[in-house]
Amino acid sequence: MTTSTVTTSAPGRGATPTEPGRGRGSRIEHNRQRWGWFFLTPFAIVFLVFLVAPLGYAFWMSLHTSTLAAGESFTGIANYQRAFTDPLFLEGLLRVGKFVVVMVPIQIGIALAAALVLDTLATRLSKFSRLMIFAPYAIPGMIGALMWGFLYSPRFGPATDLFELFGATAPSFLASGTVFGSLVNIVTWQWSGYYMIIIFAALRGIDPAIYEAARIDGANGWQTALRIKVPMISSALVMVVIFSLIGTLQFFTEPAVLRTVAPGAIPADYTPNMYAFALAFSYSQFNYASTIAFALGIVVFVFSYVFLYLTRKKSGLK
Repeated sequence: MTTSTVTTSAPGRGATPTEPGRGRGSRIEHNRQRWGWFFLTPFAIVFLVFLVAPLGYAFWMSLHTSTLAAGESFTGIANYQRAFTDPLFLEGLLRVGKFVVVMVPIQIGIALAAALVLDTLATRLSKFSRLMIFAPYAIPGMIGALMWGFLYSPRFGPATDLFELFGATAPSFLASGTVFGSLVNIVTWQWSGYYMIIIFAALRGIDPAIYEAARIDGANGWQTALRIKVPMISSALVMVVIFSLIGTLQFFTEPAVLRTVAPGAIPADYTPNMYAFALAFSYSQFNYASTIAFALGIVVFVFSYVFLYLTRKKSGLK
């Protein structure tokens, strides 16, 4: 009877045993990354060509000044010094600042109230109501402004007939003294539904057990809404305020459209964006128009940063 001996050789001192499937897993991960970059490439190209490159060119233009006599010359920050001392630009900033003070609280207040009411409903009426409140946001801004321009019109709008039914005279909604409120109404009508959907989604993310515990403790509907729901969606509220703040500071479409039906009430420099548009396409001052646009961007960034810093605890930022 013979006995066979099996000898197992130990790996070399510098050798490392390879885990089964490790090389295959690395290849799969590498392929995933490669396909990820492949699908990202079209967006990256569009992003670079239609956003980064135009912004870079506009910034380059803002650092130059073009004249008929001397041509184009590099002037550095001279255009920015001129912009922040330009009374037309500063008046436009002050005007959009007034819109921020008036319009942002109204928009967020309506959106929050609607979201809180819809959050308590569990019927088909809730779904229909959400759709109806959100519907104005689906209408392009220019179309919405044209529609409200027709409604505000003293000749073609229904306001004159409605006021005459009660023996009263309809106010001029497109006059210099009332166009501010008319614009606030248009933007609030169009954007409150969008902010409502964001707040409503945040409310639906709250654990219902918290509401049940509040009811057991004796909290009524108002107390649950103000002391539980609103504090728990503070980060969503901060986000919609930022959206509203940025959009209001960049106010352009609605006043630009209503300007054609409200002669004299809305000048060409009513907002900073309108001022930059007029400089570029009415007076061919493309360099200074680029400066105004970037100066507005600086103001928007500063306002947004300050607001986020002041609300960093509620927004979750540290």
